[in-house]
Amino acid sequence: FSDNKKDIIRQARIISSWSQNVYVKIPVINTKNKSLKKVIKLLSKEGVKLNITAIFTKKQIKETIASLDSNTPAIISIFCGRISDTGRDASEFIQYANKLKKKKKHIELLWASTRELYSIVEAEKNNCDIITVPTNILDKMNLMGKNLEKYSLETVKMFYNDAKNAGFKL
Repeated sequence: FSDNKKDIIRQARIISSWSQNVYVKIPVINTKNKSLKKVIKLLSKEGVKLNITAIFTKKQIKETIASLDSNTPAIISIFCGRISDTGRDASEFIQYANKLKKKKKHIELLWASTRELYSIVEAEKNNCDIITVPTNILDKMNLMGKNLEKYSLETVKMFYNDAKNAGFKL
């Protein structure tokens, strides 16, 4: 709830004391675009479980993994949906993170900001540990593996019925 490094540390210590299964969410940078890697390193070394969030770049992935203590569990949240929104392949960011975290077994990768159902497939294919999926995407699970010829026919019928219901005539 802060942008100040000292206050982030103070708050993280308080929040982590609530329970052994609490992961404190810390952004990778503050609102002034300053890296919080020193904060991450300090808290992780103290044994505070962290969820480093709003990760978008390979540099941020590299710095975050390097800052995390090998013995303290942590989650790094890579905003794959938003990365994909920029026309980039988010899978390569997960693959990159997986290579870097090999020596740090307590780090889990989170596919964040999911925008489409296929992201679940991509996350699994790229050995991502966690994926956050909004309800509107989960509602499409019944489409997984659907027969595409049947889906095509249903879509054409929907277009036809929409045109009919509009009452427009030429």
